[in-house]
Amino acid sequence: MNKLIIDNQTELSDLEVLFYIGQVIEKGLISETSRGKQYCFVTSFVNGVTVGCFKNKKSSRFVVYTETRREQA
Repeated sequence: MNKLIIDNQTELSDLEVLFYIGQVIEKGLISETSRGKQYCFVTSFVNGVTVGCFKNKKSSRFVVYTETRREQA
């Protein structure tokens, strides 16, 4: 059994955040560290929502935040 920790740093509802995390989980364990495989380190969506994933000893921690994009001149 896996333990997931979710840190929602946005104004999105829990249901909306679960959608984005679900997209990351659906892609599988694609990043690799000294602790083994884990979900993608950082996934950015076109609307500015970003999901960061960190592998802990007994869990995966997802941090969801909104990224502001700067226009290039």
